[in-house]
Amino acid sequence: MIDATVDVLRQKKLILYPTDTVWGIGGDATDPKVVEKVYRLKRREDHKALIVLVAHRDMLESYVDSFPEEAIPFLEDHRPTTVIYPKGVGLATNLLGEDFSIGIRIPKHSFCQKVIEQFGKPIISTSANISGEPTPHSFEQIASDILEGVDYIVPLRETSTNQPSRVVKIDSKGAIHILRP
Repeated sequence: MIDATVDVLRQKKLILYPTDTVWGIGGDATDPKVVEKVYRLKRREDHKALIVLVAHRDMLESYVDSFPEEAIPFLEDHRPTTVIYPKGVGLATNLLGEDFSIGIRIPKHSFCQKVIEQFGKPIISTSANISGEPTPHSFEQIASDILEGVDYIVPLRETSTNQPSRVVKIDSKGAIHILRP
C-alpha cells in the first residue's frame, strides 16, 4: 500500500489519504502542475495557499527560508499543528501564500510518515472537500466529485481525530499568531 501510494505520487497524480487529522487530497508539493490539479479538484481559488506534510524536522528545515526556534514547541506538541513559516523554498510557487509563506505539518500518523519518507519530498495536504463545503469527518462523507477526481484512494478506512489541525503563524519577527485554535 505504501509502495502503491508512492508510485502514484511519483507519476504526478493525486491521492486521497488518511492523515492524523482528516482525510486529505495529496500530491507532489514541488510540482506546480500537481498543485493546479488540486485547486481544480477542490474548485478553490489559486491564491489561497495549501499546506504540506513533511516526515521530520530535517525535511521541514530544507523547505523553509529560515527555521524559527519559536516553532519547536509546536512540533513537539502531541496535538496536530500546522505551522505557517514566513517563506517557503523548493516548493511549487503556486502552493505558497501571496506573501510566500507556507504551512507545514509533521503528521503523527505512521502511514503518512512512511509515505513521505519513501517519497522523499513533501506532499500536499488539504481537506477532502470542495472549497466552501464542510470538511468531511469520515471517509463516508467525502463527496463523489472528490472520490472520482483523485487518481488513487488509499485503502485504509481507519478513523482519525476527525478535526483539522491547529494552525499557528510565526511571522518574520518570531511573533506567534494562533489562526485556528
